[in-house]
Amino acid sequence: MTDLSHGAAWMAGHIGPVSDAAIPVTDWGVTHSDIAYDVVPVWQGAFFRLDDYVARFMASVRALRMDIDRDAEDVKTALADMVAASGLRDAYVAMVAARGRNPVPGSRDPRDCANHFYAWCVPYVHIVKPDAAARGTSVWIAKHIRRIPSDSIDPTVKNYHWGDFTGGLFEAKDNGFETVLLLDHEGHVTEGPGFNAFAVFGDRIVTPDHGVLHGITRRTVLEMAAETGLQVEARPLPLAEFLEADEVFLSSSGGGVIPVARVDDRTFSNGAAGPVANDLRARYFDWIARPEHRTPIAY
Repeated sequence: MTDLSHGAAWMAGHIGPVSDAAIPVTDWGVTHSDIAYDVVPVWQGAFFRLDDYVARFMASVRALRMDIDRDAEDVKTALADMVAASGLRDAYVAMVAARGRNPVPGSRDPRDCANHFYAWCVPYVHIVKPDAAARGTSVWIAKHIRRIPSDSIDPTVKNYHWGDFTGGLFEAKDNGFETVLLLDHEGHVTEGPGFNAFAVFGDRIVTPDHGVLHGITRRTVLEMAAETGLQVEARPLPLAEFLEADEVFLSSSGGGVIPVARVDDRTFSNGAAGPVANDLRARYFDWIARPEHRTPIAY
């Protein structure tokens, strides 16, 4: 029996090792980064908010005018079968729609491409290592790169256009920071590679609402904050205001709520994880255990 414990992939109805999965080099998903995708976490043997993640994925597929010849229920079945085959109890699960190959030589017409769906899973991914998140991570504000404008690439459609994020990550790493946060061309905070950002002002939490992916974990944070009696605001967030916050934290499907101790040369919470972020981090792992948010996997 094939060992899939290091990761599995679903390709054209076949489940195999993720290390063997491939798409053609001429697929526009490769040559044009023409892909919609989404990632749903599996925690302790169940998907978290599966319906919400798949609904957002299907909306992204429609927004990019793709036809993957399967509906939301088909996608859920493929994901469940794949994770069950892998045996992974905690997993990072990706669903992908690629533009596909263009069978017409020299054609630049995307309508000629054969769109297709595939999926893969690996052991659960923390975008910031848990020990670093517990201490409070460090974030660099990119100085030379701005977020791709939303009228060029719609950030609410989860996609593989990471040129700005990758350039920003080099900047952050070169300066000794864990990750990067990008501004828009008006100087407002947007998002980083795989996460949304939040600022805490007393009993208020503010998160950017423009130029960002409306993350499912972001939604979870706003719902948890409201449950605890905190005020929540989704609006433009200028960098100057962001840096005056009492606390800063991030949210991602890869790790939940991630406290931030430092942004550039500004230190928050005496260089440690702040109390609001710590509380929401603990609540997140309580939330993903709630039955109403879980879709158990039949291993």
